[in-house]
Amino acid sequence: MRADDVLGTRTAEERPPAPPVPPVATQPQPWDDGSLAELSGVLFASLVRSDQRRRGDDYIRGLLRARGRRSIRNIAIELGGSATEQSLHHFISSSTWDWVPVRRALSRHLDSNVGPLAWVVRPMVIPKTGENSVGVERQYIPEAGQVINAQRAVGVWAATEETSSPVNWRLHLSPSWAEDWPRRRQASVPDDVVAQSLCDSTIDACLQAASWGPPGRPVVLDARGADVPAVVQRFRAAGVPFLLRIGAAFRLSVTDRALVGRGTGPLPAGQIVLMARDRLRPVIWRDHTAALTRYSLAASLRVRLPAGAGPDAARADLTLLGVTEDRRRLPADLWITDLVGAQPSELVRLSRLTGRVQRNFEETADRLGIRDYTGRSYNGWHRHMTLASAAHAVAMLKAAGRPA
Repeated sequence: MRADDVLGTRTAEERPPAPPVPPVATQPQPWDDGSLAELSGVLFASLVRSDQRRRGDDYIRGLLRARGRRSIRNIAIELGGSATEQSLHHFISSSTWDWVPVRRALSRHLDSNVGPLAWVVRPMVIPKTGENSVGVERQYIPEAGQVINAQRAVGVWAATEETSSPVNWRLHLSPSWAEDWPRRRQASVPDDVVAQSLCDSTIDACLQAASWGPPGRPVVLDARGADVPAVVQRFRAAGVPFLLRIGAAFRLSVTDRALVGRGTGPLPAGQIVLMARDRLRPVIWRDHTAALTRYSLAASLRVRLPAGAGPDAARADLTLLGVTEDRRRLPADLWITDLVGAQPSELVRLSRLTGRVQRNFEETADRLGIRDYTGRSYNGWHRHMTLASAAHAVAMLKAAGRPA
């Protein structure tokens, strides 16, 4: 992730230009051909009231058609003016509809139409100028290397090598927010929402998304800086496969027969792969961010977490994947997975889906307003994210030549 994306400092001239939007009366948009109405029927089946279903359809259409920032005001300009703005604002911020069934319907629709390979986690930073938006605070953002005023969120994306779309979200609330009851009431934070670490929020979002799809689809997650044994423990307990990126210094116990006797005790993951450099083999993978085919060297080895990781996690058979450009240097990428039967080439392709998500975020999701909600409401934030994800799915399905 680039620092200018994190900080939101890329100017309109630097961002990919949005395609021109001709008047609907003279040249209908491709998503106005009836397919959006069909998708809306699937997404909003859980909404009992017809006016809510209609507003949901309007909001998605407005996200697709609006110019510039996808604020409720700009969306309303495309749809009908001030009266529409008031009704949309109520629909997003103050209405009673539940976003979870809508996200579940979107996820299952993508299952039917594109068959995602994995759930890919992408953190998101939303810079803010004020202090009243739910969850906003001054905090250190590692990707930016500085302290900024921002919200932090995490998205779970259903990804293939050709396309990806977000299906689930979590907004991170620190203890300073979750335990401040006056601010909670002002932002209408539900009583059952409690303070969590960003890692725990991420896992919860992944497990919920996994419950909506077929079993066996892995989660691809950058776990550097997280409590890796705890992450492994939770995914294994839920029966959800995983591919976790780890740091070179993370220690593992080697169980691979080819390496028995080459070291004692838990060893750094980077050192383990260097010890097995004779196992490195060429793999071909797609660089989705640059739209190129690339070659690397990869090896997979059997490992376990150290005994101190906890009895259940330490007994788990795992595969350590190392990916490098030079067999004499520490691997550039290190991953652990419980997909122990997968070939290195398969695991490398799964790991590179993070690039597919990053590209789709920059070119489509961000342009369609995924970070543009300006209200204070917790529920409003989640409803906007749900409908912005649906708008993204419409655009991606159309671009991929699949029916929405």
